[in-house]
Amino acid sequence: QVQLVESGGDLAQPGGSLRLSCAASGFPFSSYAMSWARHVRGKGLEWVAGIYSDGSETLYADSVKGRFTISRDNAKNTLYLQMNKLKPEDTALYLCAKSNYSNYVTLDGLDAWGEGTLVTVSS
Repeated sequence: QVQLVESGGDLAQPGGSLRLSCAASGFPFSSYAMSWARHVRGKGLEWVAGIYSDGSETLYADSVKGRFTISRDNAKNTLYLQMNKLKPEDTALYLCAKSNYSNYVTLDGLDAWGEGTLVTVSS
């Protein structure tokens, strides 16, 4: 079965950086687009970034564009999210998600989720 396990969440200071990882198993990782989303208490789920199955295209929410970078290593079945210039409003539970398609990354195309890793940005 599909398994997605996130790691790398931590407490960071404003302006700092974190790198999240998502280890995937149970499906042909290189065949599917992947995304990161975040859940903020009281605000619901927000799509953050997505990447096509072959890594040829990356897309970002306006709120993180220019600060976050999504990438993948298909040989290692791993998805990454490099988060720079962190802001307090980036505080959230970050979830890794698998798309049902190779080139579609938004929330309505996602069909499997990890349990998330917590990022807290505070001084």
